[in-house]
Amino acid sequence: MDVSLTRNFCIIAHVDHGKTTLSDRLLEYTNTVAQRVLTDQHLDSMDLEKERGITIKSHPVTMVYPAKDGKVYKLNLMDTPGHVDFSYEVSRSLAACEGAVLLIDAAQGVEAQTVANAHLAFSQHLKVIPVINKIDLPSANLELCLHQLEDILTIPAEEAILASGKSGIGIEDILEAVIARVPPPRWTEHPHTRALVFDSIYDSYRGVIAYVRVFSGSIRPGDTMLLMSNGIKSDVKEVGIFTPKMMKSDSLDAGDVGYLVSNIKDTSDIKTGDTITLGARPATEMLPGYKEVRPMVFCGLYPVESSDYEKLKAAMGRLRLNDAAFVYSSESSVALGFGFRCGFLGLLHMEIIQERIRREHDVNIISTYPSVIYHVVKYGGEIQEVDNPVNLPDPGTIDEIREPTITASIHIPNDTMGDIFALVMEKRGSIDHTDTLDANRVMLTCTLPLNEILVDFNDRLKSITHGYGSMDYELGEYRTSDLVKMEILINGDPIDAFASIVHRDKAEGKGRELCEKLAEIIPPQMFKVAIQAAIGGKIIARDNVREMRKDVTSKCYGGDISRKRKLLDKQKEGKKKMKQFGRVSIPSDAFIKVLKTN
Repeated sequence: MDVSLTRNFCIIAHVDHGKTTLSDRLLEYTNTVAQRVLTDQHLDSMDLEKERGITIKSHPVTMVYPAKDGKVYKLNLMDTPGHVDFSYEVSRSLAACEGAVLLIDAAQGVEAQTVANAHLAFSQHLKVIPVINKIDLPSANLELCLHQLEDILTIPAEEAILASGKSGIGIEDILEAVIARVPPPRWTEHPHTRALVFDSIYDSYRGVIAYVRVFSGSIRPGDTMLLMSNGIKSDVKEVGIFTPKMMKSDSLDAGDVGYLVSNIKDTSDIKTGDTITLGARPATEMLPGYKEVRPMVFCGLYPVESSDYEKLKAAMGRLRLNDAAFVYSSESSVALGFGFRCGFLGLLHMEIIQERIRREHDVNIISTYPSVIYHVVKYGGEIQEVDNPVNLPDPGTIDEIREPTITASIHIPNDTMGDIFALVMEKRGSIDHTDTLDANRVMLTCTLPLNEILVDFNDRLKSITHGYGSMDYELGEYRTSDLVKMEILINGDPIDAFASIVHRDKAEGKGRELCEKLAEIIPPQMFKVAIQAAIGGKIIARDNVREMRKDVTSKCYGGDISRKRKLLDKQKEGKKKMKQFGRVSIPSDAFIKVLKTN
């Protein structure tokens, strides 16, 4: 097929604005998937995606569409995630496209992630086609959506297409707009073969399968390919397209999106964003890949059974292959044994990775409390990056600690402003300015410490706004703050799994909460054991583990009280001696319970 008849586009939107449902209608309309086979959210292939009703991975599919002009076009579509934690997936899909369909929910209007994804598409110079989706809803407000489209996104209202992914309204208009407005594939005239790796998966029978967008030249089975980032050469075994299942083809030509199977068996050899060229006539310059993504949230992951360590290591290698935003390195803990320090883009990303390790790789794991990267400035000017509280230098050498901040855009209904202001202040944030979106909604631009939004900020935002609030954020600057390392001591010994870096004002409350939780969970000991929260040498909170008490006076009946007292004093002496030499045995499930409740 002539390359001028190919169109590459993706669907971008806020969470739950109907991207995957619209993809289903496009597959149905172009007869790419037979009606009897088509399921709801057909492109969401992972169990986790179907359960949670969200898209986690981008899904490519090739459709053939006979247009009104009499020509037959090849349309390569990518369905993308909407959640802020997976915006990296979106940027990878955009790099493999020339156009983007921007969905706006007719009832909800322009949301935080709509704005972020639109700016991502504009920054990559893609043609954006606005689509107002769900126009058949009783609560749809088209006038408001068109007004927001012009005011917030600066896209002319007349460019918008009215559609409904559920009932199939406007599907033909969208396909015709893609053909008319999205330009044909770019950079096809380059003299050498170049293909961009935008994703990859591991197959236990075929090794690493790379998902590629071919920009110029062609790749056929039997060719020797060259990975430009590391110089590795390999023979191409098979190429094909997605329909949406993998379907073998004779070649992948300029403008095509497909998969490539080679001799590469090691997951670390192929990197997302790499350029593939041919070994016989290699290209000299790589395609512009993606900016290197930096994880924002860190936690320790440990196998519950220490014998599962190698299994966990293999699982992480495979997840890293098709998720370049996930990083890990080995670490060990006195309490939890050998494990890994892992970095994620956000809390949902962390949750999804942990769930995939448990389900897809059958490894039972425990995670430590999430943390962020702090910049520790020592006396003398040396700056050290710390992502694990255990690695914090001696307080006597620290001049100041800087924490990462975020700039957040929070879209909320007018009547919840007071409660959201209070929430932002409680999280040590500041509100920079407010913008009125329409009669019912405002957008707050806030600066918040990243550490404060890790655990419960999003949940509380949703509950205060009754589900109507949305947030998008990007990493801001590092700011100096009064941060301290809080340790938990059990019988005087520090437990590294519970160490955390907290703001001095909040340390006492957090310490007390953790001590109470541990006192409930740790089983009774033979003697009284102190659980203490400490900053440096200062104890800021304390609780006690219950002690077992044998009734030594049970055999005494009647007689003088001094006999009972003598037995009780003897027991007290024994406990005192035991405390000097005894060790507290804390079962591993106690750690698991505390860390899970956190």
